[in-house]
Amino acid sequence: MAEIDPTYVDDPNGYVPPEAIRGAWLVDGNGKLTGEYEENPRHGVPQDDFGKLTDPDHWLGWLGDDPAAAVREGIEDSLRAQVADAVVEWVKILETPRFLTGGRPRPENEELLLVTRAALAAPFALSVRSAQHGRSVLLGVFSWVAVNLASPGARRDRHWFDLGAGLDWAGERLQERIYEMDGPADGTAQG
Repeated sequence: MAEIDPTYVDDPNGYVPPEAIRGAWLVDGNGKLTGEYEENPRHGVPQDDFGKLTDPDHWLGWLGDDPAAAVREGIEDSLRAQVADAVVEWVKILETPRFLTGGRPRPENEELLLVTRAALAAPFALSVRSAQHGRSVLLGVFSWVAVNLASPGARRDRHWFDLGAGLDWAGERLQERIYEMDGPADGTAQG
């Protein structure tokens, strides 16, 4: 049985970041409390964790030099589009994202690929705070699609912020969304 620090989590029955656990009372093989308590050495302010985004050996160059910072900024922008004073306290990518990358052969060397579009769907847990709504811990999938990557001046990006969605569902949508962007250009959109 874990002791949750209410400083960092308002609902101990929802998602609890590992750092918000003060410690746990140990149980024996029969599931009965032993009376022993073990402190959590990681207890403290929850921190961002983008390891599952950046650890896979997948090309993320379309997100710039710091893919984790780009995704965090995209998440913050999506939240601020809904609540202007939203402040993201922490973000954790919960599973390895789904990635899609498309391209065409390079004219000068058909053995090399020219990347023209890329996308990701990243399942997350995060804490966001605003003056009107207080703190909320949200779960869902953040998706990002970018097209026209071979023509930087024509590049278009779009984000989706699907609360309560699972990765399988978002992965299926990603396959549709990466081609939805082929419609008329109207600038960067948030959805």
